[in-house]
Amino acid sequence: MSTPCKNICKYDKTDTYCIGCYRTINEIAQWMIFSEEKRIEIMRLLPGRKKDLSSQ
Repeated sequence: MSTPCKNICKYDKTDTYCIGCYRTINEIAQWMIFSEEKRIEIMRLLPGRKKDLSSQ
């Protein structure tokens, strides 16, 4: 699975999520070593994170 990175690499006001890919710093750092299942799990969370950040 490819990375959801958009090459924006800036964080929200709370430094929780990247505003480009909506992953945490930890998720970005460990993406290449996560299992396929873990990556799929994270990918499923991204639309909700995007929605949450859009409403702030």
